[in-house]
Amino acid sequence: MRAFDFELSRRGFASALAAGALSLALAGCGGGAAGAGSAAGSAATDGAGAAAEPVEVRVASLKGPTSIGLVQFMDRAADGETDNEFDFAINTAADEIVLKVIQDDIDIALVPANVASVLYNKTEGAVQVIDINTLGVLNVVTGNADVTSFGDLAGHTVYMTGKGTTPEYVMNYLLERAGLTGQVALEFKSEPTEVLSALLADPSAVGVLPEPFKTAAIAKSEGKLSAPVSLTDVWDELAGDTGSRLLTGVTVVRRAFAEEHPEAVAEFLSCHAASVEDVNAAPADWAQAVVDAGIVDNAAIAEKAILGCMLVCQTGRDMKAALGGYLQVLADADASAVGGKLPADDFYYME
Repeated sequence: MRAFDFELSRRGFASALAAGALSLALAGCGGGAAGAGSAAGSAATDGAGAAAEPVEVRVASLKGPTSIGLVQFMDRAADGETDNEFDFAINTAADEIVLKVIQDDIDIALVPANVASVLYNKTEGAVQVIDINTLGVLNVVTGNADVTSFGDLAGHTVYMTGKGTTPEYVMNYLLERAGLTGQVALEFKSEPTEVLSALLADPSAVGVLPEPFKTAAIAKSEGKLSAPVSLTDVWDELAGDTGSRLLTGVTVVRRAFAEEHPEAVAEFLSCHAASVEDVNAAPADWAQAVVDAGIVDNAAIAEKAILGCMLVCQTGRDMKAALGGYLQVLADADASAVGGKLPADDFYYME
C-alpha cells in the first residue's frame, strides 16, 4: 500500500431511497448509528406488499482504513445474516476499483474521497456518494520532544509521501491556515517506509504518516517515536468554521443500482453503521478479523491502529458539508484532483 494507494487525485440515485428505507434495521444489522428501527422493518416491501427479492450486492474497498470498518459486516454477510447477498472484495489500488465501477462490475465502492468526485465527473453523474467512511488518518510522527503541536513544525523539515496528490494539498492548506507558509519545508518520499527510516535514523526528525503505518512505526521504534499531532484535529481547529472535515474515504453507489434496489442500499448503510460502531467500541475483539481479511499483518498493530483510523459512517447534511468543503480545498489546489470540477448537488444522497 503506497503513500496512500487511497490517493488517485491525478486521474481522473436521481430518485431518493424508498420512504423510510434508511430507518429499517435489517437482519443482523440493528443498533448501528445509521440503522435505527425495529426488527419489524427488517424486510423491505414493494408496492404490492410483497417482500423484496434478495439481490447480490458487489462491494469493493481498499486495503487499509476504508476496509477496517467493514469487518463485522463482512462476518455477518458471510454467515448469511443479511437480507441481501453482499460480496466483498478488498483491492490494493483505487484505480482497480474505478475501472470496475465504470464497467458496472461493482455496485458499491469505498474509495478515496477525491476519487469519488473523479468518478462522478468521469461517468457524467453515474455514481452518488452515500456516506463518509473514514475521516483523516494523517498524523505527525516524531521523536522530537519539542514538537507537541502543529505550530511547532515551524523551522522543521517534514518528511511525508504524496507529492502532487491530496496529502500535499492538505498539508499546504493547513500550513496556510496556521500562518506557517514558507516556515516548514516538505520533503517527499515515495513510500511510508522511507519516512519511517528517516525518523528512526534521526530522532529529532519530523514526519507525517497515515494509519496503520503510524502505529506500526511507533511500535517498531521501541518508544523512540510518538504521534503528538493528528491532522484531523488540526483541520477541525483551523477550518472547523467552514463545516468541512479532513477525509480519507467515502462510499459510492452506482446510481442505476440504487434506483433499482433502494432496499439493498438501505441495508448496506444500516450494516455499515453497525459494523463501524462495533469495531470502534471493541478493537481487541475485531483486530484478528482485520488480519484475517488481509488488511493488516499483525493483530496487536491492528488493535492499536483501529481508533486512529477514524472510522465513521456519516450521511446526510453533515456528509455533504464535510465532503463538499474538503473537495473545495482540493479543487482550489488542483482541479484535476477532483476530476476537473466540483460535483453537482446530485452527487450527494440526502436523507
